[in-house]
Amino acid sequence: MVPTASTPSGKDWRLIEDEVGTSLPRDYKELIDTYGGGLFDNCLWLLEPGCANKHYDLLTEIRERAEAFELLWGHGEEKPSELEEEGSRVIPWATTENGEFVFWLARFGQEPDTWTVMVNEGRGAEWEHHQMTCTSFLLAVLEGDVRSEILWELPVAEHKFRPSGDFV
Repeated sequence: MVPTASTPSGKDWRLIEDEVGTSLPRDYKELIDTYGGGLFDNCLWLLEPGCANKHYDLLTEIRERAEAFELLWGHGEEKPSELEEEGSRVIPWATTENGEFVFWLARFGQEPDTWTVMVNEGRGAEWEHHQMTCTSFLLAVLEGDVRSEILWELPVAEHKFRPSGDFV
């Protein structure tokens, strides 16, 4: 599947990464620079920094997920074992209409291009860990080469990509 390019607006990745507090993976930045954020297969939203719809804005979702996890984990919900390591965190890069999120697992001292993928169910504490980069995971889950118990709607027979700009 090759999505149609949507003339994404240029991103100042230095400013974005300053706000995030870390560099972001090169494959993600190249994907956003080429296609922008949008909806894959009517299921998975690729978050984009500066998206006009705050629900699909990378920076908004990073803040909201961090606040939500602070509350949940502060009130006793079990944290995934991958996050027990000092300095580890999850950073969202995709979501679904059902509230599932796809994250990078960012570990202290690890280069962003080697971050792996964590998936969290929408209204629960179930997590999956996939030992691959975000674009490898995206392609694999859309094509059915990786099956997710959480992203159960994927794969679909016919692939479609709609840029976020189509929804604003």
